[in-house]
Amino acid sequence: MAHDKAGKRINSDKVFTAGVYIICALVFLTVAYPLYFVIIASVSNPLLVAKGQVVFLPQGINFFGYREVMSNSMIWTGFRNTAFYTVAGTAFKMLITLPAAYALSRDDMRGRKVIMLFMTFVMFFSGGLIPTYVLINNIGLTDSVWVFIIPFAVNVYNLIIARTFFENSIPKEMYEAASLDGCNDFKFFIKIVLPLSKAIVSVIMLYYLVAQWNDFFTGLIYIRTNALYPLQLVLRDILIANNVFSGGTGSLGAYDQMYAETVKYAVIIISSLPMLIIYPFIQKYFEKGVMIGAIKG
Repeated sequence: MAHDKAGKRINSDKVFTAGVYIICALVFLTVAYPLYFVIIASVSNPLLVAKGQVVFLPQGINFFGYREVMSNSMIWTGFRNTAFYTVAGTAFKMLITLPAAYALSRDDMRGRKVIMLFMTFVMFFSGGLIPTYVLINNIGLTDSVWVFIIPFAVNVYNLIIARTFFENSIPKEMYEAASLDGCNDFKFFIKIVLPLSKAIVSVIMLYYLVAQWNDFFTGLIYIRTNALYPLQLVLRDILIANNVFSGGTGSLGAYDQMYAETVKYAVIIISSLPMLIIYPFIQKYFEKGVMIGAIKG
């Protein structure tokens, strides 16, 4: 009797495990197939894509979309601008967020609870679009590269995650021992805290990188000069006006429209590549950093 119960339990476990794998596979296919379709559609004959004949494999290999993207100067201008905004903006935000999070994690910092209260408040409530625009315009940051870097430099959610990590992962005794050896706060943070916090640093950097790379709203509101357009605004012009190769007239026929769709697919792939390339290198820190930083608020 006991042997039968054990056998049934093993069989039920196998059925459950198989069900979990099937559900995970379906979820993966649901998430991955749209990206996969964009990849194969970008290198397929646009006529076959329009007819719905491109489903699982590319048909009629055609690199027209990529040739058009490579030859479009605005694409490369937007790509260069966004790369600069992403690198400079992420570096500046990390420079502000990590020291602030460490300072707020220290018990001996006076008024830290009040400061966190104000920061948490502004995370949920802001002055609104118009007052923010007036402020940024008055300090001369509109239509400049600095509007992507200096304003909104601190994401309070990221700061809270980093602060929680420092509170739970950096022992107070370590600072006391370092102080006895003549180490001040700045040296302790640079030489001890940061090397021990690679996981959370990688997570916060990834959050900032993705947000900065995909930042569309800032350029839309504060940028007027085409030469300063980030890649996202260039993509908007392509997706809305469909004038990548129509001389800017926006009057495309049905045949040209199919090729315009191919260009869109190519642009999506090219604009997504940097994040897809960077993520695998810091993915191993991602789950660990999020879990440790989320132990308590």
